[in-house]
Amino acid sequence: MNQAVQKNTLYVGGLAEEVNEAILHAAFIPFGDIKDVKTPLDQATQKHRSFGFVTFLEREDAIAAMDNMDGAELYGRVLTVNYALPERIKGGEQGWAAQPIWADADTWFERQQQEEEMQRIQAENRAAMEAAEELHRKKMAQEREGEKEDDTATKVDPMAMAEAEALKPNSS
Repeated sequence: MNQAVQKNTLYVGGLAEEVNEAILHAAFIPFGDIKDVKTPLDQATQKHRSFGFVTFLEREDAIAAMDNMDGAELYGRVLTVNYALPERIKGGEQGWAAQPIWADADTWFERQQQEEEMQRIQAENRAAMEAAEELHRKKMAQEREGEKEDDTATKVDPMAMAEAEALKPNSS
């Protein structure tokens, strides 16, 4: 069974018929603050089904209670104390599940919205990057064109200068 245990909630098995939620609470309170005590009832007899659940506020208190109460005697019966498994309901793997199939519908919808938003943002980022790269390419091309124009304007042709010197009227 691959179900996650509830670290604050203990299963208490082997309860005597006389044990009720108040007695169970009194037996476990020395180990720490208790959040909840449940003894599920048999629908036909309206008596508990010889087990119960004790939920502590602190995980460490649950560990201490389990260590001390497993194998202890209460009203002449030996207790079995373990971590509780999540409540099972029909559906899911092997015919049982920890929660109904519709329980995660809201979170599924939220995950879908987040995924769509993430894809939209990624598309916007890709478009912005492509636009920036195109702008950079154009700027680099303009700079190269400007360099060519500058080179032709500033280049001095020694033959043309010598010719111009020769054609100048002598000032002497």
